[in-house]
Amino acid sequence: TQKLEDKIIEDLKAPWVQGITFLGGEPFLNTPVLVPLAQRIRQEFGHTKDIWSWTGYTWEELMRPGETPDKLELLHLIDILVDGRYLRDQKDSLLQFRGSRNQRILDVPKSLEAGEPVIWAKLHDQERDIPEIYLKDREAGEGQQAS
Repeated sequence: TQKLEDKIIEDLKAPWVQGITFLGGEPFLNTPVLVPLAQRIRQEFGHTKDIWSWTGYTWEELMRPGETPDKLELLHLIDILVDGRYLRDQKDSLLQFRGSRNQRILDVPKSLEAGEPVIWAKLHDQERDIPEIYLKDREAGEGQQAS
């Protein structure tokens, strides 16, 4: 409803609110509501507020020829997409922003530009995934002593 949309826009005006997330059910099957909301967010805030979405679709499924234009329209309004179905046999509680190893965190504008999925550059999973970063942090701290 318009009243709910207005409330969301009002809540997004708070300086500590970074953005909005579309999830629950399946956002890409709720485009009649989410496309106008995302358009209004872009109109009101430009790209100063993030729009994230979790979906059971993969990037490849959303981009396949013949996919409905409303899904592509919503995709073009999103900043970050967590794609792929949650798979219990690939569950991993150490992953950042996702529940199973098959899911990816994609930078949508860069993916659209590249024509292929681009992993979000700010993704930092646990030490086992990027040991060189954690090793560098540990080495930097070795010379410091508590005062």
